Amino acid sequence: MSSTAASTETSPAPAAPQRITTKAVVCRAPATPWELTELELDPPKANEVRVKIHAAGLCHSDDHIQKGDAPMRMPVVGGHEGAGVVESVGPGVTRVEVGDHVVFSFIPACGKCRYCSTGRQNLCDEGKNAGVGVLADGTFRFHQDGEDFGGLCVLGTFSQYTVVSEYSVVKIPDDVPFDVASLVGCAVPTGWGTAVNVAEVRTGQTVVIYGAGGVGSNAVQGAAMAGAQRVVVVDPVQFKRDMAKVFGATHTFETAEEAHEFVVRSTWGELADHAIITVGVLHDEVIHDAINVVGKTGQVTITAVGGGFINENPGMLIGFQRRVQGHVYGGCNPLYDIPRLISLYKSGQLKLDELVTKHYTLDQVNEGYQDMLDGKNIRGVVIIDH
Repeated sequence: MSSTAASTETSPAPAAPQRITTKAVVCRAPATPWELTELELDPPKANEVRVKIHAAGLCHSDDHIQKGDAPMRMPVVGGHEGAGVVESVGPGVTRVEVGDHVVFSFIPACGKCRYCSTGRQNLCDEGKNAGVGVLADGTFRFHQDGEDFGGLCVLGTFSQYTVVSEYSVVKIPDDVPFDVASLVGCAVPTGWGTAVNVAEVRTGQTVVIYGAGGVGSNAVQGAAMAGAQRVVVVDPVQFKRDMAKVFGATHTFETAEEAHEFVVRSTWGELADHAIITVGVLHDEVIHDAINVVGKTGQVTITAVGGGFINENPGMLIGFQRRVQGHVYGGCNPLYDIPRLISLYKSGQLKLDELVTKHYTLDQVNEGYQDMLDGKNIRGVVIIDH
């Protein structure tokens, strides 16, 4: 064969990805336990990727879904925090390639819609299917005996493998441990961003944070990094109060009343600049406490979800020019903020290893959530065995 002929030969195209099976933890109906089972997983379609998952965080939001506190189409594969390696890609994928280490973003970021293009990726239009678990083409990737299973937040990270939109993954350095990386898709940016982006904490301010779990601990870190003079944490669990000091809390209290008395004394009656609510289940009392602990022009930032209502006289807001602000994802832009937070971790400025209290296996998800409800964990992480 001539050299000219040899140079015109091309390598055979790689084989298209095939349907596989995967062990996954699912919830079949509200108020039923998480169940480990085996599902069929379709190959990625256009602009989709299949990820081999190595770690998944046990976020309280999944527990809300399982308990029936928040509506969600079921059956569903749980998990919306996770990290792994891209195993295969569908046609047209440009954001990542096979072999890349990635973190899942629980809200996709297309980078093109009105909200992404104006620096509000946390409100991306591609997040419209999060409550259904169906991908952009209206179909599902997880199946069992002819039944379709959605993925929580269009992800489903309580699984050995998942297929997601390329908009739902962000490439990270290969040397970042999967367990801590998994948290940078939800708990870390949501908490950190609550203080930095949404509350816009400033140097010298007083911040009161209600609830010091996985999200609250990162709100503490965000407030401390923003330069708050007093970072006051309220949590009934001693372990969480002790850990809050590791993340930058200056003062911790078991009750809201104790915290309020301290704030009055330490600010000469001017009260706090910010109150941040990151409790596990939102309720009326904590909203009332937060509104009353902030002074003139103070802001109450609500990150928690639950059944709470703002049952206050409007004069409480008008007279002091107080604000009550809701948000999604800590106002973060995942394509920018996930790499930024990982960079802060690698430089030693952001504590992520300390967030992981305990590791679990896929068949221990129910145990992990019980530990969370019992106040034993800042964050539990599932390490997925292959």
